[in-house]
Amino acid sequence: REGHQAGNRTTTVQIRQPIELGGKRRARLAVAEGEAGLARGELAARRQEIRSEVVAGFYGVLVAQERQTLAGALVELARQGVEVAGKRVAAGKISPIDETKARLAAVDATGELNQANGALAIARTQLAALIGRPADALVLAAGQPEQLPPLQPLAALLAAGGESAAVRRARGVLATQRAQAEVERAARIPDVTVSIGTQKEDGAGARQGVIGLSVPLPLFNRNQGRLGAALRRTDRAQEELAAAELAAAAALANAWTRYDLARTQASLLRQDVLPSADSAYALTLKGFEYGKFSILDVLDAQRTLVQSRSRHANALLEAWRAYADIERLAGAAPIAEQDRSTEPGSYP
Repeated sequence: REGHQAGNRTTTVQIRQPIELGGKRRARLAVAEGEAGLARGELAARRQEIRSEVVAGFYGVLVAQERQTLAGALVELARQGVEVAGKRVAAGKISPIDETKARLAAVDATGELNQANGALAIARTQLAALIGRPADALVLAAGQPEQLPPLQPLAALLAAGGESAAVRRARGVLATQRAQAEVERAARIPDVTVSIGTQKEDGAGARQGVIGLSVPLPLFNRNQGRLGAALRRTDRAQEELAAAELAAAAALANAWTRYDLARTQASLLRQDVLPSADSAYALTLKGFEYGKFSILDVLDAQRTLVQSRSRHANALLEAWRAYADIERLAGAAPIAEQDRSTEPGSYP
């Protein structure tokens, strides 16, 4: 810097260094760490969602395979009914109309098999899309869809629900907003600028040192507006965290109830209803062969068997979908400690 005083030229060389006060650097670092934590949380949440979808898709394929197997067995049973009806028509024991009814039932069974084949193809395609493989190259790990594991008590899962992805995300947003409010609060404190240099006048041969200190006086700008806005965003983030905790708890309780009901229904159907329906159909078909039952009795027993197996498959599918939701919402493996041996193993 050059100046003129009384005909003499003065040359000044200075270096200025601002010094931040009020913890501004620490506050900025806290904001950066909060934003990085949010990014990591988003990644973890997406991974958790994908895992949940893969779990549901994996067992959806297994249930669809079970449906296909059962539909094929029903086609075979219907074929046997047609054969028995044909023999009784040939023997003059029943009307040809009854044989037609048996054939229509066989057609319906074939339609059920075609639907099961289509549902399996769709389930495999969806699962393959999730894991990034062609559906034709999809090879499933071993799994038993009927092995539904008992879960931890709802209270334990609700305690773990505080670590769900949505709650962690809301907690990270709150921490970031609090750090941003600290940045705005620190901005109210003015920084100090220190300068050091030398000064020389042309008329004098010597140089002299120059040290300066400048402090701005924020008389008209105390950063009240930006600080107030940051505090309001912090309050909103606090409310969103409370809402996320309530929503996570409600969703987790809903998924746990769905799983418990579906698991109980599947167990009841497997242990009591399906064996009775299988036995009733076999006895009715045998009785029809010997003239003790009509074709309507056979078709009614077959319809009951089909409905029972369909309900069992639907209960299994609903249970595994609810289980996948619980895994996503609880943020941890929800299986009871005493039954870890039945925990689902490797997924595709």
